[in-house]
Amino acid sequence: MKKLFFITVLFFFSAFSRPIIADDITEFDYPFLLGNWYWFSSTEAGVESEGESYRAMHVMFKSDYVFAMRLLRIDGKIEQWSGEYDIDETNITFVTEGEEDQMHTYMLSYNQFVLDGARFTKLAPENLPGNWKTSMISGSDVDHSISELSLTLRPDFLFSAEVSNDQGKSKEHRGIYYIEDNQLVLLYEDGQHDSEFELSSNDTLTLTNTHFGMEAILQRE
Repeated sequence: MKKLFFITVLFFFSAFSRPIIADDITEFDYPFLLGNWYWFSSTEAGVESEGESYRAMHVMFKSDYVFAMRLLRIDGKIEQWSGEYDIDETNITFVTEGEEDQMHTYMLSYNQFVLDGARFTKLAPENLPGNWKTSMISGSDVDHSISELSLTLRPDFLFSAEVSNDQGKSKEHRGIYYIEDNQLVLLYEDGQHDSEFELSSNDTLTLTNTHFGMEAILQRE
């Protein structure tokens, strides 16, 4: 039976039937939490907490349950600490050596994190968002009829991707993406795909998947 070209591009758009690799971030129970979150005060006076006024806050969450936090005071000084965290559906607890555990209520979406009423926004790595189109796709699992992949990564962590073949047919997916270090995960209605990414310059994005033995080089449009 002739393969459907959009199914054979397993690297991007198949619904995975293989077991998830143990150290893959797709195993993490709260994937939208991963990344760098920022809060900024809406006033010059900042927001007061425990006798100090703060202008901005940055918190980073990793899939190994480690966090790092930095707070910018209105006097320009920076407070920072790190440790481990525990999380369930409604509460997150920060555990720092030598300090009492701090439990907070939270709400989470793919790009918004509300911590005790303070709204944080997730920011993508510099130069990753944009419109990308392949200059090369190679790999043993790639259908030779595939002619092009177009990928749009938005700063708000939404994406769209379109695969085209040499007969002019195309398949589009839309969804949400999240990242940790150099790993990129695309979530869409029919499944998910994870790959490693590298920004060689502002205009070249390389996606690789060693499991499928595939590499795609994309240029910024």
